[in-house]
Amino acid sequence: MPTSSSPYTAFATLLASSGHPVSPAELHGLLLGRSCAGAGFDLDAWLVDAAELLGGAPQDNVRQALIGLQEMVKGELCGDDVTVVLLLPSDEAPLAERAAAIGQWCQGFLGGFGLTARDSALSAEAMEVLQDLSAIAQVQNALEESEDGENDYMEVMEYLRVAPLLLFSECAKPVAAAAKPSLH
Repeated sequence: MPTSSSPYTAFATLLASSGHPVSPAELHGLLLGRSCAGAGFDLDAWLVDAAELLGGAPQDNVRQALIGLQEMVKGELCGDDVTVVLLLPSDEAPLAERAAAIGQWCQGFLGGFGLTARDSALSAEAMEVLQDLSAIAQVQNALEESEDGENDYMEVMEYLRVAPLLLFSECAKPVAAAAKPSLH
């Protein structure tokens, strides 16, 4: 067992010690899903959605962790280095635990996206991504401890690092200001 605590483990410990039986993966998925659907980064709205998943208002230490999580996601989605780091168990964790966390992450993402999505139609590609996430959410028990299982897990991880970016670029990109008519 590793001596250093991964961010996932530290967050899971914080949530459990605060009486919130929610996985960090599901919380991160919820935040990323709502952000990709166009919720923006209003802190109060995020804390309301998180409190609903947590089953009540978070204590100050959990609240601070949620604020930090949102800042991280905002930086990832809006920064120059567009990359998404998933809040999941470390590679040392058993495959079954990592697969279950991916399922929880996908459920959280779909829930957050569904809470926030506007009525505008999505592209076929965006719909396919959402269907893929729904299918991945069900994969929890399908991965076996084997080299093939590890390879499948890594492929799913790579997909999950890219899929939110497509949805964010389609659904959450800022609306361009309308061009002002020129007066001639």
